[in-house]
Amino acid sequence: MSDLELPIRGRTYREPEGPHSVVVRGRDIESALQHVASREDCRSLAVISLPANVPDLSALAGRRLLLVDGDNTRLRDFAELALRADVEVELIRSARPPFERLAAALLPIGAIVLAAGSSSRMSGSQKLLLEFEGRPMVRHAIESASDGGCQQVVVVYSSLEVKNAVGDSAELVHNPDAQTGMASSLKVGLRALRPEIEAAAILLGDQPLVGSRTVSALLRAWRREGSRPAVAVSKKRSADDSAPGRRPDQHWTPPVVLARELWDDLIALEGDAGARQILDGHPELLDTVPAPGRPDDIDTPEDYAKILTLFPRRKSRKRA
Repeated sequence: MSDLELPIRGRTYREPEGPHSVVVRGRDIESALQHVASREDCRSLAVISLPANVPDLSALAGRRLLLVDGDNTRLRDFAELALRADVEVELIRSARPPFERLAAALLPIGAIVLAAGSSSRMSGSQKLLLEFEGRPMVRHAIESASDGGCQQVVVVYSSLEVKNAVGDSAELVHNPDAQTGMASSLKVGLRALRPEIEAAAILLGDQPLVGSRTVSALLRAWRREGSRPAVAVSKKRSADDSAPGRRPDQHWTPPVVLARELWDDLIALEGDAGARQILDGHPELLDTVPAPGRPDDIDTPEDYAKILTLFPRRKSRKRA
């Protein structure tokens, strides 16, 4: 359908199987529209370097159209006719196809911040409210997800204190069954993501050292052509990995990005189960990538004291 080569997950220039997106040059838009008209599972079309004349875009009604061109007039003309045809439109003014923006537009990813735990090992404190660098710990996870490129950020909470700490920094979803374990929070979070979201980035609210660069690296890896349904942060093996009771397949750690195709399996989980219960038994579903930052969990007062020692809050300096 086109000779344009971009390593974007799920994009195609040939006849695909299953849900997909199509990326073409403007000269090939007619054949792309014919493909869209014949395939209900074609979710979106990206057109790079628009032709001078706007074709009939009615085949795209109810779907997404991404337009990439360096000419404002062509972008505006295409967008106006697309909107009249009930097409969802996004514009990128660029003479060259920007991979990151194209991939993000074609494959939007939402974040679920799990913040409904009971903090049972923190001696009565709600650990997500503990301050790190001047902000409640849970706010760090929200900022990492948003700054890392997630197009929707949902926080699953149980306590009113956590809800108040989050405020309007993210979408809040209450989990009334939080005491049953992590699986209930995953279900609540997945069901809150918008229909166009193609994957969920699962972040823990008690990992304040996971920054936006870690999230960005995971999203970039998942959106690459050939990536597996799940992508997580690789975990260095240590001597403890051979200790009694330690599972040898625990070579990854959250955050983890999970394709929509895995969501039904996640929703079927019960109790204190999470993505590990699915992925550790099926390593063929998982890619791991090295990422900056540290995925340390803050479970105990000793854990919290350790990160405060390693990363003391910087004192503000007033100008004379």
